[in-house]
Amino acid sequence: MSYFITGTDTGAGKTRFSCLLIEALRAEGIAAAGYKPVCCGEREDPMLLSAASGGLDPERVNPVWLKAPVAPLVGGMLEGRPVDVAAMHAGYRALAAEHPVVIVEGAGGWRVPLADGYDMADFATDLGLPVIVVVGNRLGALNHTILTVDAIRARGLEVAGLVVNQLSDELDTASITNKGVLEQLTGAPILAEIIHGQDFLDVEPFLQR
Repeated sequence: MSYFITGTDTGAGKTRFSCLLIEALRAEGIAAAGYKPVCCGEREDPMLLSAASGGLDPERVNPVWLKAPVAPLVGGMLEGRPVDVAAMHAGYRALAAEHPVVIVEGAGGWRVPLADGYDMADFATDLGLPVIVVVGNRLGALNHTILTVDAIRARGLEVAGLVVNQLSDELDTASITNKGVLEQLTGAPILAEIIHGQDFLDVEPFLQR
């Protein structure tokens, strides 16, 4: 089962989770591949996905790379070249033809603009994959998660579940209590909770779909 991975915001932990999921799937003998259709700024995330995918060519993992650490729409403006949405679609189709599972990681949050009149939500809708929401567990996460889940469902897409990512070792009241109410508030199951520094993932919840 391929998934589209989005987050409650930039820095929520999408790449970290995506790499853990790919590695766990491959450990089960499933030839999963990571895909970061567009990257802005440092290319560290696609490189991590490439390594997790068994050394897959980074150019295939990430067909569209813009140098400035800004939204893709703005990055395209700065470089004088619009984001190549067709290349994003073609890259996914090529990987999906060769791999039974493709983990597609978005850039930033759900509605990050890619090109005039086209954003990450449009791209996810075109793919039609179930969506996993990575929740950066901090103050404000409840609001961001509810808004994200509602927006995904408004597109007619399935919210496969939530992944609660602890962003630091230090836990405050919000990060301690968020997990207890997220399922109730969103109606989406929590598929995993990742503690800070965790380097493994229980793959079973992602195989039982």
